[in-house]
Formats: sequence, structure tokens, C-alpha cells
Amino acid sequence: MEFRKVRPTKASTEVAEQILEAIRRGSFPPETKLPSEAELAQMMGVSRPTVREALSGLAAVGLIEPRVGIGNFVRPPTDPLVHQALVLLESEESCLEIMEARTVLEPPLAELAARKRTDAQAQTLEEICEELRKLGHPQTFDAYFSADKRFHLALIEAARNELLARVLLPLVNTMDERLYREFTREYYLKDAGSIGEVADLHGKVASAVRARRPARARSAMRAHWDRMWCLVHGDEAAS
Repeated sequence: MEFRKVRPTKASTEVAEQILEAIRRGSFPPETKLPSEAELAQMMGVSRPTVREALSGLAAVGLIEPRVGIGNFVRPPTDPLVHQALVLLESEESCLEIMEARTVLEPPLAELAARKRTDAQAQTLEEICEELRKLGHPQTFDAYFSADKRFHLALIEAARNELLARVLLPLVNTMDERLYREFTREYYLKDAGSIGEVADLHGKVASAVRARRPARARSAMRAHWDRMWCLVHGDEAAS
């Protein structure tokens, strides 16, 4: 007899599996709207961000279609797409854990950058911020997101601490992962207002680093991540 290895699954994977099973049973035919995130979270006993992570994985492979201001709609499921969605959720890092780690680590990183940056590094941060402001629209999301990643990489460089770089570089590089990008697109930078607000927060970090104001740089980066948590929780208070 052959057995497969037993492994724990992420909560978001279990949420996705239950949604997929409901779709398979015919509870939600193609083109029908899924229950709201709040309803799904209550029914499954998980947080809304966990539901959002699951929905992001399903959206990333085309199993559901998020429609801004309306909800999530079912698309015709196929076995290969179902497999891709579950593999994606299990193989890539949890968006929520990435956010938690960066919320803890990046404010003191910004403080350190304000103490140690060179003039050239401060200028690079400000130039990227100008680029972010120009790209602040959903239609230019991919270019914006790439510039966003460059900003955080430039901040790591400006802090000039090799140990911190070793910890933070893998976290920032997860911005290239499909799940994290979809999660951010749908829940963090979903409209021009959100993108513009976040671009301004990046600008405040860069200005504090330029002015060599460590406490202000730390506070500005903390505000950046607090705002992300507000958006992910549906504009509830940041946790």
C-alpha cells in the first residue's frame, strides 16, 4: 500500500478548497457571485484577510473574476486551473506573513537609512517616488509595482547593514510572486485614490531620509504599513 506524506496546509488553501468544492457541487455556477468576504470569513471561522488571500490565488489563475465595487464572480472551472490555484497558494509565501514581517522590520530600516544614507541614495529614493506618483493609476499597476519594489530595495541599500539586507531582501523579492502581486492589486492598490495615497506615503519616507530625520522616517514607514493593513482589513482599524 502506498501513502502520501501528510503535511499541514495554510488556512487560505483550506478556504480555497472549500470554495472550489462548492463550485464543483454546483452551488455557484459560472457567472454567479460568491458570498461577500465577510460572509465567507464568518462561515469558515477565519479572518477576512485569510479569505482575501484565498480569493487572490483563485483570481490569479482565472477561476474567479473580481469586479471592483461588485464582488467576486465564478468562471468555468477546469481541473488544471484548480490544481494551479492550490499549488500557487501552497508553494508561495503567505501574503499575510510577509506583511507582518515587513511591518516589524521596515520602520527601523527606514530609521537606519535616515542615519546612514549617502546623498546619491537619498536622491535615488526621491526619484523613484516621483516615478510612483506618475504611475499612480490601476492601468499602470505593473509599472507602479515594479517601481515600488525598487524603492524598498533602494531603502535597504541606503541602510547599509548587511545583516538586515539578508533578512529583508527575500521578503521584498516576494513582490515578484504571482500571489502577492494579485493580492496587492485587488486589495491594496485597487484604485487611483489608494495608489496615490500610498505613493505619498513613500514620498514622506524619502523626504525624512533625505532630511536625516530618523524618527520621522520610522514613523512614515509605519504609517505606510498601517495603511496597508487598513486596506486589507477593508478599512477597519489596523491591527
